[in-house]
Amino acid sequence: MTDSAFSSDVEAISSIDAVPMILSMVKHLTGMRFAAVARVTDKNWVACAVDDSINFGLKPGGELVLESTICHEIRQHQQPVIFGQASTHPVFSQHHTPKTYGLESYISIPIVKANGEFFGTLCAIDSVPANLDEPAIAKTLTLFAQLIAINLDTQKRLEATKVELNNANELGRLREQFIAVLGHDLRTPLSAIRMSADLLETRTEEKRSLNLIAAIRNSSTRMGVLIENILDFARGRLGGGIPVQRVLVDDLQQTLQQTLAEVQASHPLAIFESTLNLPAGVHCDALRISQLLSNLLGNAVTHGSTATPIVLKAYAQNDEIVISLTNQGVPIPAALMPLLFEPFSRSEAGQRGEGLGLGLYIASQIATAHNGTLQVSSTLDAGTCFVARFPARFKWA
Repeated sequence: MTDSAFSSDVEAISSIDAVPMILSMVKHLTGMRFAAVARVTDKNWVACAVDDSINFGLKPGGELVLESTICHEIRQHQQPVIFGQASTHPVFSQHHTPKTYGLESYISIPIVKANGEFFGTLCAIDSVPANLDEPAIAKTLTLFAQLIAINLDTQKRLEATKVELNNANELGRLREQFIAVLGHDLRTPLSAIRMSADLLETRTEEKRSLNLIAAIRNSSTRMGVLIENILDFARGRLGGGIPVQRVLVDDLQQTLQQTLAEVQASHPLAIFESTLNLPAGVHCDALRISQLLSNLLGNAVTHGSTATPIVLKAYAQNDEIVISLTNQGVPIPAALMPLLFEPFSRSEAGQRGEGLGLGLYIASQIATAHNGTLQVSSTLDAGTCFVARFPARFKWA
């Protein structure tokens, strides 16, 4: 029996339901009593399927010495070999294979895959002569060999698809575990830090200690934003996008005003101007829109000029909600513009600043999840302006 190196080939042929019928048809067409599918390499001849009525002695997995077979030569020239009576044949009457195995009739057709790889042969043998002169015999066996090759190619594609599917399922399982573990393992110690800061604040009035506690609280707030950004990045890139739950919201304007107030409190040196005029009944995820605005505001504070105001406008226009944010300062470099809404784009473009460079990516993903867009323009005269648009249903009073 052959070793495990060829067990997959034997299994592949045995899994082709048509092979037993093909071998039976080969015997019927040729009148020969032994038919087989053989795997032929540069070192081995292995029977993968056998239909034996002469007790030749081969079973699936059985081997012949490669050099003792004609298939060794067929593997090199990849042409059929056919003779009906070896003892009178001008070439094969002196060939070692018929003499070794006592053969009179022989037919062997190469099995070649679509990529040109030689798999082996479809062959038939007998110890008595056979009439193999009819051209239809060779043509029919060639079609049988092609059918086997097609099935082998199909099997390979199916196996590759199964592997990809299994990998995708495993990746999905690991993705969910990663997001869950990331959220728990990062949020839990951060909550402990915040609670500790609150507790310390109630137990001291010393100014230096209060300043340190405030620094801890501000740092934990920034850390919280980073954690949420990382989680959203994981959901967006490893999952099906950042999830949103769109409902009819009557107080989006109030939500955006509160978001602006929180950023103002965290950045007392920044100057803000806002004009908010939004209707009730906006179809959106208010918390996600708040996050979008918070990320845009944070970006403007970090990269804009502190000497000029950051201008926020939010309004309805042609059945859309428009949120625009403009700041002055150094224009965004042209090299960075194509990367601006990609994750970690700041480091890729050689920019330096706080954060991981996820804020604009997440803002863009939130706009996309609302069937909207986030666009940017940046010039020295007009400043840098981000404009988010998304469709909304209105419930006018």
